[in-house]
Amino acid sequence: MDRARARTTAALRAIRPVDGLLAAVTFVAVLAGTARFGGRLDAAGALPLALWLGLLLLVRRRWPLAVLLLSVQAVVVFRTSGLTDIGWVWPVSAAYACLAADDRPGRPGLPRAAAVGVTALLLAAGWELPTAGSPREALGSLGAEALWLALLLATATAYRNRLRWRAELDARLLRAARERDLEAGRRIAEARLEIARELHDVVGHTLTVVGLQLRVATESLDDSPAEARAALATAQEVRTAAVRDLRALVHVLRAPGEPAHPSPSPSPFPSPSPSPEEPAAGVPELGALVARLRTPSLAVRLETTGDPAAVPAPVSLAVHRLVQEALTNTARHSGAARADVTVHCAADRVEVTVSDDGPTPQGPAAAPGHGIRGMTERVHALGGELTAGRPGDGGGWLVRAVIPVPGFRP
Repeated sequence: MDRARARTTAALRAIRPVDGLLAAVTFVAVLAGTARFGGRLDAAGALPLALWLGLLLLVRRRWPLAVLLLSVQAVVVFRTSGLTDIGWVWPVSAAYACLAADDRPGRPGLPRAAAVGVTALLLAAGWELPTAGSPREALGSLGAEALWLALLLATATAYRNRLRWRAELDARLLRAARERDLEAGRRIAEARLEIARELHDVVGHTLTVVGLQLRVATESLDDSPAEARAALATAQEVRTAAVRDLRALVHVLRAPGEPAHPSPSPSPFPSPSPSPEEPAAGVPELGALVARLRTPSLAVRLETTGDPAAVPAPVSLAVHRLVQEALTNTARHSGAARADVTVHCAADRVEVTVSDDGPTPQGPAAAPGHGIRGMTERVHALGGELTAGRPGDGGGWLVRAVIPVPGFRP
């Protein structure tokens, strides 16, 4: 009892204003159609039939098939009992259309509506042909009913297909928006990773070189003032280049619309003014990089073959950063006295090798740090391969990378 009452309450709550409007239109249409086609309008026939067909439509959303079956049954009962004499299909037009347009999963509304309609027409033919005064009139009436049923089902099918198309279009638009958001998030993550690598390379290299040159200046200040001044000048040059690179990174991170060169605040330190014509880091600038890292305690040799100017900018920058990070690690961690850098620029690839003669560390090998991880990511992003480790039992450290050159055609 409680379950039936709950179902009734749920069905009443599902009634919407459009259902009431559809019920009212059906009530009026049945009465008007009966009068238009010359049928009887009386309190025992057309009026209760119209009222029953209209009331059933109030619960069409919850039970569309049951509404159609009860409506068709009511028409058959009223027609066969002589209470009304007009229509077999058209009084139930709304119920047929609602079931045929039902697009919910697991509810094949169109086949069910067509099956009920064909059954109703067969019952009508079995009743009309023996009792009609003229077989031609009966066939004409049944043909009109069949055409009306076909029109109803076709219209309902078109409406259902439109609903499906709109739902599919909305789903595609939503999926496209989600894919755009995912792509934007991926690009932001890649940009952040790239900026993190640049910051690591710039700051780490700058601190290492400045520290080396300051140590050289301290050790040679009394004995060789000229060498001390040269070391301090090198440290100042590295500091200037680092400030320029950091300003470029900050400009990338600055919000859109914010001025690129805000008014400078007073500072006790001189601010470098880099020239816009100054070349970006690349293979041709490796000589200056190696010169900054040379000290009396670390000899660095550079050998470059091929045409460095022909290397594309992304590959050239990656090679520069790779050599910079490898030499920075050598100067900071290895305790080596010598480092060799070899860069071979071929037509289809660039091969880079950085090795040193540092002592072999005792104990298990340390886990790769951010520097090696950053070098690996740079090389892999360009489709290359990188290896880093001890070359053998003789000690030292070896970094080797092979980066393909885009646009090469064998």
